[in-house]
Amino acid sequence: MTTYGTIPTSTGPSSSSTTPLDYISRAKERGRSALATRRPWRELANVYAMGLPPSLGEAYVRIRTNAAYFAMNYAIIVLLVVFCSLLWHPISLIVFLACLAAWLFLYFLRDEPLVVFGRTIGDRVVLIVLSGVTLVLLLLTKVTSNVLISLLVGLLLVLIHAALRKTEDLVMEEEAAGPGKWYAAVS
Repeated sequence: MTTYGTIPTSTGPSSSSTTPLDYISRAKERGRSALATRRPWRELANVYAMGLPPSLGEAYVRIRTNAAYFAMNYAIIVLLVVFCSLLWHPISLIVFLACLAAWLFLYFLRDEPLVVFGRTIGDRVVLIVLSGVTLVLLLLTKVTSNVLISLLVGLLLVLIHAALRKTEDLVMEEEAAGPGKWYAAVS
């Protein structure tokens, strides 16, 4: 049996009967574990660690390093920019939150495969259907350009920060594992 998540939905033999409280507790736990990868905001906003990169190659290396190191912080910044852009479109904000709930329950928080009318639906099909529904709903609320522009603004902010943030003072997990350890051995 394939397990889709790391948190069991129940301790009893019948795991097919999940309650809304199971979803909420699973969402809380996964949210906590995802936010645990967030770096301190002081470290992100350290003005003494900012400087122009000496070359385009150095800027590229900084962007890659900072994107890996501050990934959760950058995701929060981009989502905050998108959320703020939707404040002036309350119907779109409601649609956005409904789509977010659908993504959470149907894609991110499932421990078992999705079964509809006795047929098991694969993750790829769920991903395609949710993407299509989200796109159609955004097109119907006529904020697609607003969302795309806010995504681009958020990404531009992240890229500028990642290019300007020096990487010498970052403690990467690879370096903590030892010299030359850019990979984890799989046994």
